[in-house]
Amino acid sequence: MEDNHGYRMPLIGDKAPSFHAVTTQGDINFPEDYRGKWVILFSHPADFTPVCTTEFMTFASMMKEFQLLNTELVGLSIDSIYSHIAWLRKIRELAWKDMKHIDVTFPLIADISMEIARKYGMLHPGYSGTQTVRAVYIIDPDGIIRAILYYPATTGRNMNELKRMIIALQKADCEKVATPANWAPGDDVILPAPGSCNAARERVEQIQNDTYCLDWFLCFKQSNNAPCSNPYEPEGIPYPSAHARHRINYRRYQDL
Repeated sequence: MEDNHGYRMPLIGDKAPSFHAVTTQGDINFPEDYRGKWVILFSHPADFTPVCTTEFMTFASMMKEFQLLNTELVGLSIDSIYSHIAWLRKIRELAWKDMKHIDVTFPLIADISMEIARKYGMLHPGYSGTQTVRAVYIIDPDGIIRAILYYPATTGRNMNELKRMIIALQKADCEKVATPANWAPGDDVILPAPGSCNAARERVEQIQNDTYCLDWFLCFKQSNNAPCSNPYEPEGIPYPSAHARHRINYRRYQDL
C-alpha cells in the first residue's frame, strides 16, 4: 500500500525504514543507533494534548522496566523541537495517579517535514493530514518490524500490553514457541504444530514431563522463566545504550 507521496507502508517482517532525525536527546540515525536493542517506535497526534500527555507520563515512568527487557523507546510527532521541549518541561510539573516530577528522557523526534511519518504510515488521511495517528512499531535487534499497532485519537495506549508483547516476542525467539490468547508472563506456552504425520504421532505418544496436549496440533509447555542469553552482549560486556551510541562513536560493536 502506497500513500500519495509514493511511500509504501511498512509491514510486519519488513526492515525498519532508516532515517536521520533531530530529537530531544540529540540527533539519531535509525535504526543503526539501536542495533542490538528492541525498540518501541511510536507516534502521537500532537504535543500539549491530554491523552498524549498521560501516555508520555506513563511511558517515562516505565522506561526502566522496558530497558530491563533490552528495549528502548522513541517517540515522534510532527511538532517542532521547541514545542517538544516546552511540552516535556510542562509534563515535569504535572502529577497524575502515582506519577509526578516525570522526566521524559527517551528521544522525541521532531518530524516537521512529515517524511518519517510518511515512511512509517503514521499519517492516515481519513483521520488527519497534519497529525500522526497513535502508531506503534515494535522493532527487533536486527532492525526488523515485528509488530504494528494503531490506536484511535480518543484511546490511550496500554503500556503494560506493549510490555507483554515485547516479552512474548522475546520468548518466542528464545524458546521457539508461541503464546496463547490472554497469555501473561509465566503462563504456559504453545509448541509449534508438527509438520508431518510421524511428528504428530510422536508428539502425542511421547509426552514430556513439562508438556501436555489437547490434541496433536495443540500442545502446551510449561514456561521457562530463565532469561534468554543476549547474543548482543559478547563476553558479558553490555551492549552500549542507545543514547550512549548516538553520543559517542562506539565502533567496537559495529560488526556484531
